[in-house]
Amino acid sequence: MSLKIGDPVPRFELFDQHGNQFKSETVIGVKPVIVYFYPKDETPGCTAEACSFRDHYEEFLELGAEVIGISSDGVKSHQKFAKRHRLPFILLSDSKQKVQRLFKLPKILFGLYTKRITFVINKEGDVSYVHNSLLPDSHIKKALQKLK
Repeated sequence: MSLKIGDPVPRFELFDQHGNQFKSETVIGVKPVIVYFYPKDETPGCTAEACSFRDHYEEFLELGAEVIGISSDGVKSHQKFAKRHRLPFILLSDSKQKVQRLFKLPKILFGLYTKRITFVINKEGDVSYVHNSLLPDSHIKKALQKLK
């Protein structure tokens, strides 16, 4: 069972698509944050989801929120993925699945990949909404609704 509504988000550090160390406390507990976990860069569903977050990114910023995508892919894969699809938000590499374990995420395909799941985190750093669906577009709609 993943983190649920009301749970505090644990602190973590990962590398972003530029190879820079990202510390969660720079945004979590400071402003609303959308953290979405996805299985794999460049797969059809994950690309559709990332591009939908890209297309609505300004709306998230207007609501004072940051968007962060996390998968097990490495920094170089994220770098290519972000560049190819012009993704303006943070992508984090969780190759050792450390953060996926902190968020208590379920696995799919014999434990190889993380399930598609989105967390809306309030500015206090607590989970205010969890969306667990295979439908990529539903994550953006639900996250925006919850922020508003």
